[in-house]
Amino acid sequence: MSKIVLVGANHAGTAAANTILDNYPCSELSIIDRNSNISYLGCGTALWIGRQINDYHGLFYSSKEALEKKGAKIRMETTVDRIDFGLREVHFTDKSGGKFFEPYDKLILATGSLPVAPKIPGMDLPGVQFVKLFQDARTADTQLCDENVKRVAIVGAGYIGVELAEAIQRRGKKALLFDVMDTSMSAYYDPDFTKIMDKNLADNEVELHFGETVKEFTGDEHVASIVTDKGAYPVDMVFMAVGFKPNSSLGAGHLSVFGNGAYLVNLQQQTSDPDVYAIGDCATVWSNATQETAYIALATNAVRSGIVAGHNACGTPLESLGVQGSNGISVFGCNMVSTGLNLAAAKKAGIEPLYTDFEDLQKPPFIAHGNYKVKLRIVYDKDSRRILGAQMASAGDMSMGIHMFSLAVAKQMTIDELKLLDIFFLPHFNQPYNYITMAALTAE
Repeated sequence: MSKIVLVGANHAGTAAANTILDNYPCSELSIIDRNSNISYLGCGTALWIGRQINDYHGLFYSSKEALEKKGAKIRMETTVDRIDFGLREVHFTDKSGGKFFEPYDKLILATGSLPVAPKIPGMDLPGVQFVKLFQDARTADTQLCDENVKRVAIVGAGYIGVELAEAIQRRGKKALLFDVMDTSMSAYYDPDFTKIMDKNLADNEVELHFGETVKEFTGDEHVASIVTDKGAYPVDMVFMAVGFKPNSSLGAGHLSVFGNGAYLVNLQQQTSDPDVYAIGDCATVWSNATQETAYIALATNAVRSGIVAGHNACGTPLESLGVQGSNGISVFGCNMVSTGLNLAAAKKAGIEPLYTDFEDLQKPPFIAHGNYKVKLRIVYDKDSRRILGAQMASAGDMSMGIHMFSLAVAKQMTIDELKLLDIFFLPHFNQPYNYITMAALTAE
């Protein structure tokens, strides 16, 4: 019987655990996690805080009890102190303070990521907090119930920051959104798209502070203001949402790492130690857009990596197909999705990009109801003409369209192949000359 130890049990770890437990009954699985809960969907935090869902219970899709019922041995609220890779032992301290170790034949590291914590004076003031774990979200929700909390700052205008801004406004508070960049969500979209979200936020009374660098948080016993290079603003609470970094300290000095510290893995999720696999936010991915190793921390990537590692750790060869970094957001009725590279990311990767835009109604003009404009941009390589990425924005739900572009990037489809692609037409769904075909036809 093969002995597998899994460190970490959120999205990647849960996927690996279910893969092993559902398919390999002869394998013995031991799970160690320092948290008190499993499988919290952090992407739903803003929905809960903003009262767009009734409660948080549906944000958990697995549990300690569910995995134990399948045969796993689980230690929660347990901290891994070190790993002896030579003896293949995981040493840990349980919640009562007892120190033990677990031997392994195969080890899967699913230690996730940690919030980036800038060294800003006042970061330790009460009222300044991160929002990653369920416990963070519960604390934030409790504080927002305080009627004395009226002005809330969010530092970081990526997906999490923008979603939190909406949630805070929905709770009847004033949201102030700060970022050093000149626009929101610059890592995912080009300015022609980010300005759509910026206007949407401003129209819904989010106070935007872009192009500002946070210098300090001030206050006596609680945060009272946020100070930037352009001014000082009174606030009653601060959310930090400036990004994440891989949590990879357990492998320090033994496992090879990427430039940002993530564990370097192959397409089987195997690290530089053949008996150790790394999955989720602590590990690298293969980007089909750049054709290079990359770091893209998304729950969808984490789940797929867990499935791949689970099979390989149990002796079934399986390779990842790579990722495109597909993502989406819906804030105040503005829906945006993207996959692959935007123009800035393509240039940073050393690729000379071209792009083609098209904007039109989703359906023929004679369809009066549920018919929204869709803005589409396709980014492609000037030399090879392969599609590098796509961005879409609409007040309607056009999200399924990005899956086609994700596949196009994965299969290295060219913009010219897209021009005459067989796309059906029915007035209920689209136009005879739809925006996808037209964008491709009008490409340079």
